[in-house]
Amino acid sequence: MCRSIKTLRPPAMPEEATEDDMRAAALQYVRKVSGFHAPAAHNREVFDQAVDAVALATRELLDGLVVRGQRQAP
Repeated sequence: MCRSIKTLRPPAMPEEATEDDMRAAALQYVRKVSGFHAPAAHNREVFDQAVDAVALATRELLDGLVVRGQRQAP
């Protein structure tokens, strides 16, 4: 896949992933899948929507993961 996308869950990241971290990963993913580093104006809206959707899916995934060896919040 894309080497620029880093693992965002603990213990790979010492602290919780930020929204900026998730957005950067989503952008790299959409760039890779679409083949566009920067889309043309006529593709910008759908490109940005895809980045938003992937960032949201990333947040939902990270919020739902249970990582063994990590304490759960009460």
